[in-house]
Amino acid sequence: MTGSIAAYKAADLASQMTRRGWDVHVVMTADAREFITPLTLQVLSRHPVTADLYDEKESWHPGHIEIADRADLLLVAPATANSIAKLAHGLADDALTAIALASLAPLLIAPAMNGKMWQHPATRQNVETLTARGARFIGPEEGLLACGYEGIGRLWPVEGIIETAAEMLRGEAGASGG
Repeated sequence: MTGSIAAYKAADLASQMTRRGWDVHVVMTADAREFITPLTLQVLSRHPVTADLYDEKESWHPGHIEIADRADLLLVAPATANSIAKLAHGLADDALTAIALASLAPLLIAPAMNGKMWQHPATRQNVETLTARGARFIGPEEGLLACGYEGIGRLWPVEGIIETAAEMLRGEAGASGG
C-alpha cells in the first residue's frame, strides 16, 4: 500500500482477504505509514508487515525477494501517482517497488489520487506502460475526493478490488473496472 488518504481502506482489504483464507503479506511505503500503522495491518493479515527494505533481520535471505518469489498476485491498493510512476520506470527504492520488480506474479493496481493527477499525461503514460506489460488497473472511480474536489480519483470499492483479485488468482479475465 502507498501513501494516500485511502490507505485506511487497506485495513478492510487485508481483513477481508485474510477471512477468505488468503495468505496476505502487507507491504507499506513510508508514506503509507503516515496514514495507518503497520500494527493494524499485521493483526488483520496475521503476518509481519514489510515496511522498510532494510528492516530484514529474520534470516540471511532477503525478505523482499522471498515475498516476490512466493506471491501469487501483487495488489497495490491504494496506488498513488508516485508509486505508479516508480513501477512504470522500474525503480526499486523501497520494499514495495523492489518486490514488484523482483516478482513474476500478476500485478493489480488500484489507484487513488486527485483527479488532475490521474488525468495528467505523465500518469496516463505510466498507466499505458504498465498495462502494456500486463498490469491490470481497477479504477479509480468518480466521487467526492479527500481534497474536496468532485471527480475521478477515488479508490475502487473494496469488494470490487477483492473480486478482481479473486478472478486474477483463478486465472480468469474480468472487467478492468476502469
